[in-house]
Amino acid sequence: MIFDIVASHKSVLILGSPGVGKTTVLREYARLLSDVMRRRVMIVDTSNEIGGDGDSLHDSLGSARRLQVHPRSEQYKFMIEAVQNHNPEVIIIDEMGSIQEAQAAQSIAERGVQLIATAHGQSCADIHRNPSLRPIAGSAHSVILGKEEVKTRKSQTKTVLERQRDPSFDVLIELRERDCWIIHHNLADSIDAHLKGSNPQVEVRKRVIKTTASGESFQEIRASLCTMNDGML
Repeated sequence: MIFDIVASHKSVLILGSPGVGKTTVLREYARLLSDVMRRRVMIVDTSNEIGGDGDSLHDSLGSARRLQVHPRSEQYKFMIEAVQNHNPEVIIIDEMGSIQEAQAAQSIAERGVQLIATAHGQSCADIHRNPSLRPIAGSAHSVILGKEEVKTRKSQTKTVLERQRDPSFDVLIELRERDCWIIHHNLADSIDAHLKGSNPQVEVRKRVIKTTASGESFQEIRASLCTMNDGML
């Protein structure tokens, strides 16, 4: 479901409700990046949710390293420490939720480190609606257009919302269910579309379990490109 995205070296934000499998996806990311692609991976682990409670990391994490976070409220400090002191190529973070963490993610992105993180939410629109996560979406603000600009853009109003900067992440994955993902391959374009009141282009991937005539089960990944609509929100 994710190898092509992992191999792209792009920063990825994973959105989903509790229990939908976000942490499982992070573990798979850690294994592929550290063991298959041989990159230096640092996990900023809050409450040992990713790596487990023991001194040794969860077996599924490959050769990734872990930075344990205590207390939870200071996760953003550990995010910066991971970049400054451990020279990672990739940082993995579970459950970003505060404005300090969003600002730390922006700082990490500006340093050129690949960032893989999860956050609570249902859709791309939730990022810029949530004040705490708004910095990673480019911190949209109101802009007043001049008469000529209104004509050029064919805008219905003089005041529009625009991003102040690029998002901290390149790709957004919405985990609607464990086996159904909506992928925004260009998060900046998707955010801009939402700010303009239009629908972004997305890819829908579904994992289907099928059975052969002999009774053996196998997975089939079905992918389709489409324009996101209100029924998908």
